[in-house]
Amino acid sequence: MTAHFTLRRTAALALISTLAACAGVPERNLALEELHQRSTAAQADPQLLRLAPAEWQAAEAALRAADQSAQSGAPLSTVNHAAYLGAQRLTLAKEAASARAAQEEVAGAAAQRDRQRLASRTQEADQARLQLGAVQQQSAQQQQALVAAGTAVQLQQSQMQQGERRVADLESQLRDLNARQTERGLVLTLDDVLFDTGQSRLLSPATPKIERIADFLKANPLRTASVEGYTDSVGGSQANQALSERRAEAVTRVLLTLGVPAGQLSTRAYGEEQPVASNDSPSGRQMNRRVEIVIAPQPGNVSQK
Repeated sequence: MTAHFTLRRTAALALISTLAACAGVPERNLALEELHQRSTAAQADPQLLRLAPAEWQAAEAALRAADQSAQSGAPLSTVNHAAYLGAQRLTLAKEAASARAAQEEVAGAAAQRDRQRLASRTQEADQARLQLGAVQQQSAQQQQALVAAGTAVQLQQSQMQQGERRVADLESQLRDLNARQTERGLVLTLDDVLFDTGQSRLLSPATPKIERIADFLKANPLRTASVEGYTDSVGGSQANQALSERRAEAVTRVLLTLGVPAGQLSTRAYGEEQPVASNDSPSGRQMNRRVEIVIAPQPGNVSQK
């Protein structure tokens, strides 16, 4: 009997000891543990800490309050409620960070669009300035060209007027040389003792009359001249024909020497034909030993006045 009582007492003491040991170990709270896990994961998110610092601090404060409730032995319902509040605070912090990140992205996109628009407008403005500069430069060049053209026209007109005055002066001089107006043009007679009897060598190669004729032809490159030789009746007709040709060529060579282009000159020989005076006297024969220069009218003119 005593032995059985002793066994029962020992078992009872062991049970009491076990219950006492269990009472010293706090109970696990799954909601609080989950909150700690979520808090640890959130600490690794730099975006959360940067964009929602106030909300994150509130979540940490709620977590500490839940831990304190558990450590102070508060009822399970109180601990669970504190853990729930901590979880809600953490959720709010994450949502705030996410919303602000989206706002940053939108703002960044808007800023990028603004920069692109600004760059585009700047490029358009630069192109407009370049085009305006090109137009202004072109306008200035055109203005310069117009001024230059006007100056060139004035110079050309002045040169033409000077040329016309010179031509008029030369024509007046030709008339002073007793030039005759005919259907063929102006006819000038070189009869101032140019040749000896039977000779084709000029006695005075550069007479003032020939020089004036050369000046006139050089000033009027479109006018042509026919140099025509004549003789008196002394000698045979064939010899006189050849002599008149040599006399015309002699005058032509002088005109070429004075600078008249060869294309403006031609020669003809008439021998003793077409005398201008009687060959019965020395003075008449001297007049017939002549060279005539026939200056044709200006091309396009019917007659020369």
